Amino acid sequence: MKLIIAIIQPYKLEEVKEELYKAEVNLITVSEVLGHGRQKGVTEVYRGHKETGNLLRKIRLEIAVNDKFVEPTIKAITKGAKTGETGDGKIFILSLEECIRIRTEERGTVAIG
Repeated sequence: MKLIIAIIQPYKLEEVKEELYKAEVNLITVSEVLGHGRQKGVTEVYRGHKETGNLLRKIRLEIAVNDKFVEPTIKAITKGAKTGETGDGKIFILSLEECIRIRTEERGTVAIG
């Protein structure tokens, strides 16, 4: 089991979600976050407003998957989020020690879904 964390541009969220659904990855958590990478100091337009400064709006996706879904998930995120420009984002993959479905108390790969 793996936990995939992706930081993407806000305007790419719908495209990434579409690609994840095509890859049969349906369980995601989405958060709005602030941060910067190499593009620090670059002006960006978000929802019609110019954003300047050190912290830019980003979207953080958290996706827990069984091992056979790791590569399809990475490919879906990359396909949906990639523009080829600085600031497209990052994907982090962490080992997931345990997953427990609260409702049924199922554990492990069955609990992920």
